[in-house]
Amino acid sequence: MTQDQLLDSRIAWVRLCVIVALSTIGGVGMWSAIVTMPYVQAEFGVSRGAASLAYTLTMLGSGAGGILMGRLSDRLGPMKPLLGATVMLAGGYALAGLAPGLTAYTLAQGLLIGMLGASAVFGPLMAEASLWFQRRRGIAVAIAASGNYLAGAVWPPILSWLISAHGWRMAHLIVGATCLVMMLPLSLMLRVRAPGFGGGVSRQAPDGIRPLGLSRGGLTVILSAAGVACCVAMAMPQVHIVAYCGDLGYGVARGAEMLSVMLACGIVSRLGSGFVADRIGGLRTLLLGSVLQGSALSLFLFFDGLTSLFVLSALFGLVQGGIVPSYAVIVRETFPASEAGMRVGIVLMATLAGMALGGWLSGVIFDVTGSYAAAFLNGVAWNMANVLIITTLVLRSRTRLTVV
Repeated sequence: MTQDQLLDSRIAWVRLCVIVALSTIGGVGMWSAIVTMPYVQAEFGVSRGAASLAYTLTMLGSGAGGILMGRLSDRLGPMKPLLGATVMLAGGYALAGLAPGLTAYTLAQGLLIGMLGASAVFGPLMAEASLWFQRRRGIAVAIAASGNYLAGAVWPPILSWLISAHGWRMAHLIVGATCLVMMLPLSLMLRVRAPGFGGGVSRQAPDGIRPLGLSRGGLTVILSAAGVACCVAMAMPQVHIVAYCGDLGYGVARGAEMLSVMLACGIVSRLGSGFVADRIGGLRTLLLGSVLQGSALSLFLFFDGLTSLFVLSALFGLVQGGIVPSYAVIVRETFPASEAGMRVGIVLMATLAGMALGGWLSGVIFDVTGSYAAAFLNGVAWNMANVLIITTLVLRSRTRLTVV
């Protein structure tokens, strides 16, 4: 089979299934701190903002690590970085479960679980998926990105049950062992390089390309700024819905269920956004998702009943799930494939930084005001900034030059 025949082939689809499995299992690293937050806060006797810091550092670590892992994947392929990340992820959960205090727990989350672990199963795997598809690139990237949300739908109830049955410390040890046993053999299945890496097909863009009339660095910075803005808004309900339900008297278990509903609906949104992106492009898909996210987020200001929150969680998931994978599609539409891992890593680092900032800001705003109303308003304001940035890029896209 030739290099071009591998694109969109059966082999590509099988590889995509492995990517989703890895992203789902390893994706626990981005969600466990949310479920554990109330228990960690209670055991260590700290404020909500301090307890939120573990999630913040996990997201920042995942973002920074995503650039490193993306660059390594560009040079070595995905298998070797994934093998190392699996070991780090398992070790991070072991150390977090044994942590004597909040500082040790937070560092284990940020450095091992986030930077050196979960980072390898997010941006780099989305970039890897994009390299194996051409006609179905949008849906392929969306499917790859769905693994992260599938992790968010599957792991919170599992963690909630493990914590209730064995305590949060033992739950961490079990999760770490599970990642080690399941991810190592899956990583070995990705030893083959993507089409175009290993000779034959050039993956370099022609000299002088200015995507959307901007320098490559300039467009990367603008997309990164947009990523921060949209994900500060996205973080409010995703990071704090569990604690919010506890404050309202519904219990953290109900909050974990809402988070699972939100992220399960996010999977539907991500898949739908892939089909849309294959038809109207990544930029317009991103703009649509951002407008809808802002509208759904504003509804949390007016409804806080148990049934209402379940409905809003589902709605929020349905409208915002396609936002993050749209950035990866945009990168592949505007940059050469040889830079895919690094560029996707940089932009997704910004989205994770936005999640980190949004999670922390919401906790601090809660500590200052005693409620989440101002935190929801803060999210809406950041979302409006994202809409303005993406609208500007869409207007420039009439002269867009696409790199295949």
